[in-house]
Amino acid sequence: MTIGTFHAYYTLVLFIVMIGIIGWAYSKRNRSSFDDAADLVFADEADRADKE
Repeated sequence: MTIGTFHAYYTLVLFIVMIGIIGWAYSKRNRSSFDDAADLVFADEADRADKE
């Protein structure tokens, strides 16, 4: 195996991993948990508004 072949396989593996991460991030079954995590930023502000 030459270094060129190794680089080709390495690039292919990284591309597949990247496609997998993108697929995971945009999958519909993870959307609700990601929406909940995105709203955590505003949770502290809502708690402060309730106390005032």
